Amino acid sequence: MLPPASVRKYSAGPLDMVWQCLHHRAYSRNLLSAVFFLVILGGLWYTLIPHSQRSFGDLFGSGKKVGISPEQVSDSEWARRAGEVRNAFLHAWNGYERYALPHDELMPLSDKPIDNFNGWGVTLFDALDTMLLMGLKEEFKRALPVVERANFSMEPGKYAPFFETTIRYTGGLLSAHALSQESILLQRAEDLAAKLDPIFKTKSGFPLYAVNTDTGSTKGTPMGTLAELASLQLEYTYLAKHTGKKEYWNRANAVIQALAQANLTRTGGMFPIRWNLTSGQPLDYHMSVGAQADSAHEYLLKQHLLTGKTDKKNLEMYLRTTTYIISNLLYISPRRHLLYVTDTPSSYAEPGRPTHTLEHLSCFLPGLFALGAHTLPLDDAASMGIHMKTLHDIAPLARSSWEKISTYNLTQLHMWVAEGLAQTCYTSYADQPTGLGPEEMLFLSPGKDADQGTLWIDVLERWRLSAPRTLPPGVGDKVPVVVTDEQRRQGSSKFRDYALKKPGYLLRPETIESLYILWRVTGNAKWRDRGWKIFQAIEKQTKTGSGYASLKTVEHLPPIKDDAMPSYFLAETLKYLYLLFSTEDPVSLDKWVFNTEAHPLPIFQWTPSEREAFGV
Repeated sequence: MLPPASVRKYSAGPLDMVWQCLHHRAYSRNLLSAVFFLVILGGLWYTLIPHSQRSFGDLFGSGKKVGISPEQVSDSEWARRAGEVRNAFLHAWNGYERYALPHDELMPLSDKPIDNFNGWGVTLFDALDTMLLMGLKEEFKRALPVVERANFSMEPGKYAPFFETTIRYTGGLLSAHALSQESILLQRAEDLAAKLDPIFKTKSGFPLYAVNTDTGSTKGTPMGTLAELASLQLEYTYLAKHTGKKEYWNRANAVIQALAQANLTRTGGMFPIRWNLTSGQPLDYHMSVGAQADSAHEYLLKQHLLTGKTDKKNLEMYLRTTTYIISNLLYISPRRHLLYVTDTPSSYAEPGRPTHTLEHLSCFLPGLFALGAHTLPLDDAASMGIHMKTLHDIAPLARSSWEKISTYNLTQLHMWVAEGLAQTCYTSYADQPTGLGPEEMLFLSPGKDADQGTLWIDVLERWRLSAPRTLPPGVGDKVPVVVTDEQRRQGSSKFRDYALKKPGYLLRPETIESLYILWRVTGNAKWRDRGWKIFQAIEKQTKTGSGYASLKTVEHLPPIKDDAMPSYFLAETLKYLYLLFSTEDPVSLDKWVFNTEAHPLPIFQWTPSEREAFGV
């Protein structure tokens, strides 16, 4: 799949002059001057730029770094690699099935089970659709009786966290139903939704934190976090569509309406983390795309796509959010020019200073921006019924954010964000001796006011005004920098522009998710190649006799393993790797939407009767 034409327009560089000279006689007299220019420029580049930072992309605008071009791989080899991921899934699944089923997760070092998500077998429910996509019919057949026997009961005093239960259990059941059409899966999802329903006993329609599925008693304060209260729309909309029951749509729509009616004048149109569950209004100004916020931003675009691009409210909220992120939360590091997204904690009066922390959880964002650029006519808002300037006139901060980006080709701008952030997320893997990325990184912030750092949009504007002939700042490949023990003692940020804040690797999927989406959107094989390198590191560094283990740190060899294999490793990490390497496209981005736990749901259109019955 090729990217949109607007994304494929790259600036010409000196090599283009040579190409023209060689292929167009009208330019032949310029050949000598072009070659002379290249020699002089190359000499300056070699002399002035440190070896670790040299890039042919910096010189020629190609974006390719020295020695890290993707290898040429045949379709049959990619199919073989997909088979290796399938074998990795079988290894993890068989270990879980042998040592942990029907409990939640396997502890892959001690070969013991652990119940940390309700005790109903979360790994099984999370892995159902992965089995179907990988063609593991026997494993799926063995799992179905466990699904049929599940009663979703809880002891008194125990509570099911609504967010995790919805995205893992309900999402897993609905996606497996969509792929297999097994009616029992939809019925079990309905049974679970009925047991979870007391969670919605709030005036705003936002869910509380947790509920006992037998007694109906709830747990949680009047304050909720964004991800936990606004990450149910996809699952409940699918339930409404495929059961014909309005009550499920009402649950999803209540969240959509509460978000759309929230007062965001102080936050520039973006949703902060903490909310009042009674009033449905924000409680602070902590802006983030990471923990406690990530999936809510994701569901704005995906709810619009799931419903056949008919949900204008979610579209408007997505456009405001991405505008704010580009203008206010994207920064660039001083030496390696790594693009990263961070958060701005709140003093409960106004947004605070940026932390310059990049979370692994935030590495879903490149994929989201690429998906939006692929599916939305961002430069023809009128065709979507949107007036962009009016959309951002809710507050001075929102207007200021829009003015910063309004003169750009928005499809191209969103793709620059996607590719630059994805490059940084991958670089965080390539920089480590284990080949695996850390949970959190703290970036170096230069300048007189070091806490502020350098906003990417400001650097981008200076780049644009300089009549650029190279890729935008932050976009393009980077040479890995693996520091020595001595350099680490001196402070690794001096060499890599960042230090490790939380060095553990938790088998997370977000970087791989973005690599997969970028591969499907751009067709550039380098994203596939990088996913293969990550999978090889997973195999080498995390594999145990019964599964795969998280790592305590990515900085040391041999790595110290942690006795944990989260269910999302089978639901997301291995699924996205398999789809990245697969020569087929069983869940096209134009026909399916992934929930935040990588459970694909088919895009649909409301029928006239459904519109009337549901009040859509």
